[in-house]
Amino acid sequence: MKFETPATTNPIDQQKVVGKPTDRIDGRFKVTGTAPYAYERHDVAPNQAYGYVLGAGIAKGRIRSMDLSRAKAAPGVIAIVSTLDMDRLDLGRMNTASLFGGPDIQHYHQAIALVVAETFEQARAAASLIDVDYQRQEGRFDLGAAAGSAPPVGGDSGEGSGAKPVNGIGDFNGAFAAAPVKLDAIYTTPDESHAMMEPHASIAAWNGDRLTLWTSNQMINWGKGSIAKILGIRPENVRLDSPYIGGGFGGKLFIRADAVLAALGARAAQRPVKVTLPRPLVINNTTHRPATIQRVRIGATPDGKITAIAHESTSGNLPGGRPETAVDQTKLLYAGANRLTAMKLAELDLPEGNAMRAPGEAPGMMALEIAMDEMAEKLGLDPVEFRVRNDTQVDPQNPERPFSHRNLIGCLKLGAERFGWDQRMARPAQSRDGRWLVGLGMAAGFRNNLLQTSAARVRLGGDGIVTVETDMTDIGTGSYTIIAQTAAEMMGVPIERVVVKLGDSDFPASAGSGGQWGGNNSTAGVYAACIKLRDAVAARLGFNSSELVFADGEVRAGNRSAPLARAAADGELVAEDAIEYGDLAKTHQQSTFAAHFVEVAVDAATAEIRVRRMLAVCAAGRILNPKSARSQVIGAMTMGVGAALMEELAVDKRYGLFVNHDLASYEVPVHADIPHQEVIFLDESDPMSSPMKAKGVAELGICGVGAAVANAVYNATGVRVRNYPITLDKLIGSLPETA
Repeated sequence: MKFETPATTNPIDQQKVVGKPTDRIDGRFKVTGTAPYAYERHDVAPNQAYGYVLGAGIAKGRIRSMDLSRAKAAPGVIAIVSTLDMDRLDLGRMNTASLFGGPDIQHYHQAIALVVAETFEQARAAASLIDVDYQRQEGRFDLGAAAGSAPPVGGDSGEGSGAKPVNGIGDFNGAFAAAPVKLDAIYTTPDESHAMMEPHASIAAWNGDRLTLWTSNQMINWGKGSIAKILGIRPENVRLDSPYIGGGFGGKLFIRADAVLAALGARAAQRPVKVTLPRPLVINNTTHRPATIQRVRIGATPDGKITAIAHESTSGNLPGGRPETAVDQTKLLYAGANRLTAMKLAELDLPEGNAMRAPGEAPGMMALEIAMDEMAEKLGLDPVEFRVRNDTQVDPQNPERPFSHRNLIGCLKLGAERFGWDQRMARPAQSRDGRWLVGLGMAAGFRNNLLQTSAARVRLGGDGIVTVETDMTDIGTGSYTIIAQTAAEMMGVPIERVVVKLGDSDFPASAGSGGQWGGNNSTAGVYAACIKLRDAVAARLGFNSSELVFADGEVRAGNRSAPLARAAADGELVAEDAIEYGDLAKTHQQSTFAAHFVEVAVDAATAEIRVRRMLAVCAAGRILNPKSARSQVIGAMTMGVGAALMEELAVDKRYGLFVNHDLASYEVPVHADIPHQEVIFLDESDPMSSPMKAKGVAELGICGVGAAVANAVYNATGVRVRNYPITLDKLIGSLPETA
């Protein structure tokens, strides 16, 4: 199905099922422990052995030799595959560093050997017996030291954000120099880890030259192609199966070492092999969000109209890697005739930087939205009002290109009213609650809407059951449920009469899970397949398809009706189709918007920070399932708190590793850190996005939250921290005097 013109009235508009808060149909499997995650697929292949990955003990250099003799003699060992056994493997889609193969070390904990044994403990013990002789080389591990000589580099996050090396509109330098009110400030964000609950894990089994991987992967079709490319086999000889994923946040968008080494180990052992990455390898061997150094400059008239805005960002990555696209939202979020964005990329020898939790906008808005707060203070304007005055309904870089639907002002005004923003003290450090300094902060939220081709297969059985098959994944976001809601709405059956099968590369290729594109695109693909199935039902029943109504398990046309199941009485009906997009995203900018409000309290003596209240008001097209959408947003808001207050990978700048590579020392928010979170979705739809009239909502919940927390801390204390995370050591020496 081609989607080339804005959607008109269609069956989804009934909203009998779609748009209703619906319990997740996979929920009972999750809470009863019966949802099969990758490492727990004990039933899929008999006689599974265990693989343990040995990671490099240096960050830069070469392996001179590797003595495997003691490891091979260890109890239970079946096979050992070392990086010296083969030439360097080809890179998979979006991989920057080789996942295995070849003696050259590109980063700390790069996989250099796999031990396969009868038990996990035996494999781990044997791996510790491998003696490796390294030739260490000097590496580059300090972004701050490398930033000055970093060259301009453009890039794309692969998730809807990107920028040229330097992009100017109008005369920024002249307008900024002439602006009556100016801000010029530097902000930094640290390296961060995805810290998903489920580590990377895979089980591999060969049947002749055919490979099956039961794995934890967000993008099945990408993964299938990558595995084929890396291993040098035909894509049709690869099957990936990933029905349940215990969190990914971008870390499982692409194939990682667990999948490749499980496949190599299974071939060497001639039996199925399962591999999981221990937490230190999840952090050092896979990917992370790169640190950034960002400069934001804003010039405005005394009445608060922006005349010049610039956002420059420097990040680091391995040679061949991409920059963190932190300037993207600044191209689109606020009006202003004179604009500049620029990115630089320093080559570092740290582990690979790649997509994580809203790459681009999440760290970019941590800087931009503090800068907007600082500028509002310079102007003597309320921060909400300053943003309202600089709203735009067109792409500021291309005024001929309007937004498909934009209601940021609605988010800001409703949020301010609901949160009690009028009670905020404009002058910081003026509100106390006992020993606590109390402050309110806010920030805008922004994330682009990305359209991708997505396919599905829909079956109608003689029992009236509708079955949907697509390789779309559920990473804890509710894909099973919104896909079931879509099929139920389209075919006029209760959601209980829909079966959803996901995550298998033998199914039609969907958009996959990432970048908040999954929900809208995958359901649009199901919509397309259901349209084709409805036509097949009409033909089987001899009804005029243009008059059909599907409702209450029946098919109706005029004064005729028949049970839906009758259409499949003589055999199952099967329809397959995909949603493919025209140029609407080119003629109209498609984005989502939010307003984030936060109240914090800071201990006047210790500088301990406590988040007290949080509110997000979101404008993101039609909300397909408000219940699961709220869960996504509050999860993202929680991640925003983590980024603001605690998350930071500590870099050992001597040896090039992330020292706090476990969940004991890499701090993330826990239940005690997070108060009640309120989420409001504006009632809207965007007919230019898809037949679903939906957009994404997941990453929108994180974009802007960190700055809202930072702005609240400033309002509470009068101490402006521009270097994340905002830890007590950055506050305590500058807190107001206590009585």
